Amino acid sequence: MTAAADLTAAKAVIDAASELVEQATRHLATSSIDDHQVVAYDLAHAAAAVETGRAMLDYGARGDVEARLACAYIADAVAEIGAKVLGREDEWGTSPAALDDTRDFLRAYRDPAFVASLAEEPGPRHLDPDFELVQDTFRRFAEDKLRPIAEHIHRQNADIPEEIIEGLAEMGGFGLSIPEEYGGYSMGGESEYIGMVVATEELSRGSLGAGGSLITRPEILTRALLAGGTEEQKREWLPKLATAEAMAAVAVTEPDYGSDVAGIKVTATRVNEGPDRDGWLINGVKTWCTFGARANVLMLLARTDPDRSKTHRGLSMFVVPKPVGDGHGFVFEQEGGGKMEGRPIDTIGYRGMHSYEIAFDGWFVEARHQVGLEAGLGKGFYYQMAGFENGRLQTAARAVGVMQAAYEAALQYAKDRVVFGQPIADYQLTRAKLGRMAFMIQAGRQFAYQVARLMARGEGQLEASMVKAYVCKAAEWVTREAMQIHGGFGYAEEYDVSRYFVDARVLSIFEGADETLCLKVIARRLVDAVS
Repeated sequence: MTAAADLTAAKAVIDAASELVEQATRHLATSSIDDHQVVAYDLAHAAAAVETGRAMLDYGARGDVEARLACAYIADAVAEIGAKVLGREDEWGTSPAALDDTRDFLRAYRDPAFVASLAEEPGPRHLDPDFELVQDTFRRFAEDKLRPIAEHIHRQNADIPEEIIEGLAEMGGFGLSIPEEYGGYSMGGESEYIGMVVATEELSRGSLGAGGSLITRPEILTRALLAGGTEEQKREWLPKLATAEAMAAVAVTEPDYGSDVAGIKVTATRVNEGPDRDGWLINGVKTWCTFGARANVLMLLARTDPDRSKTHRGLSMFVVPKPVGDGHGFVFEQEGGGKMEGRPIDTIGYRGMHSYEIAFDGWFVEARHQVGLEAGLGKGFYYQMAGFENGRLQTAARAVGVMQAAYEAALQYAKDRVVFGQPIADYQLTRAKLGRMAFMIQAGRQFAYQVARLMARGEGQLEASMVKAYVCKAAEWVTREAMQIHGGFGYAEEYDVSRYFVDARVLSIFEGADETLCLKVIARRLVDAVS
C-alpha cells in the first residue's frame, strides 16, 4: 500500500531544502563564484528545484492526484539536492545532518511502488477556460499539421513548409505578444504570457524544430521594438510580424562571443552619401542565426561606437531587411557592393529552421532601420535583453512540450510491447520511470505557469532563468528514458522518440547555456541578494 499525500510534510521538506540553499548562498557570498564554480552551479540547480517545489505545493492543494505528484516531485528533488551536498558539506557551508529531518518523507515518496503508481497519472493542468481554448487550438494544429511532417523534416533536414507558416499566421500565432493597436492579439497581463507558454508547449509537442520555435523569433523582435523602437518603426514592423509578412531571425551571437555579447565585433559604420545612401554599413560575422535563410528581416546587434572600452554601451540594434534565401545556403549582393552570405550549420536535431553563419561585407542598412534612431544609439544591448526577456520562459515551455510527447510515446509503447509474456508497462521499473516522467513534466509546467504570472507583473526574471535551468535538464532525462523504454526501436530513426532525444539536447544550450545561466545569472543573483 502506498503512502497518502501529505502536503504539510512536503512543505516542511521544501523549507528545509530552502534553508540549506540559503546557508550555502551565504557561504558562497564570502568568497568568489569563479573560485567555486562547481558548488555555484549545483547551488543554482538546487535553488531552481526548491522554487519548482514551491510551485508544486500550490498545485498539490488542488486535488489528490495533484498532491501525490507534488510529494513525489519534492522527495525526488530534495534527494538530488542531498546528493549534490554529500561529501561537499564544507564547500556548501552546511552540516551532514542538514537534511536528516527529511528522511522519513523521502522514504515514503521515493518508494518505488509510490512512484510507479503515478505512471498513468500525469495530472490535470488546471488552466482557465480561455487558456484551455488556446491549448486545444494549438494542439489540433500540431496534431493535424506538424506531426505528419515532423519526421520528414528531421530526417531530410528539410525546410519548414510555407503552409505551416501561413497556418500559424491565420491562427494569430505570430501576434500573441503584439499589442492590438499594432495588429496583434496581446491585451497585456497574464493572458499574454500564459497564452504564449501554452501555445509554445503544444507546438513543441508536435515538433520542436518545425513548430515550437517558429513563433519565438517574431516575439523577440517585437519586444525589442516595443522597448526601444520609434512609433514609426513599431507601426512599420509590428503589423508585418503579426501576419508573417515579415519573418524574423536573430543575429546577435558571434563565433567568438556567445552569451558574452558585450564583446561582439560586428560593426555598423555610419555613411551619408545623399538621400538614397543615408544609413549604415554592416561588416563582420554572426553565427547561430536560426531561420536566417527563410527570414526576410534580421534583428541585428552591432557595434556603432568604435571605442571598444565602452563594451555593451557601444552597441546598437538594427532591423535589417533581406531577401528570402535557400535553406542550404545563400549569397546576396547589393548595388554599391554590399554582400551577405549565409552558410548553414548542420545539427543533430532541432531541424527545419536551420541555423546559419552569416557574413556581412559592407551590407547597407537604411538609417531609419536603426532601432530608436538617435535615442537608441548605444542602447542595443538593453533592447536585446528586452527582446530575450521571455526567451527563457519560452524555452522551458518548449522543453515541457518535448517531454510530454516523449512521455506519451513511451507510455503507449510500454502498453503495446510484450516481453516475457506481459506488457512492459506492467513491470515496476518501467512504471517507476513513467511515474518520474509524469511528475517532472507537471512540475516544469506548473513552475512555467507561475513564472508567466510573475512576468506579467514585471517580476520573475530570476525565476525565468531557474525554470529554464530545471526543465531543460529534466527534458534530457525524460527523452532518454523514453528512448530506453522503446529498446532498440528507440534508437531507430523511424520512431519519433529518437527525434525527441536529439531535439531535447539543444535546450540546455541555447537561450543561455546552462553553465552561463547558472553561474552568471542564478548564482550571482542569489549571492547579490544576501550580500
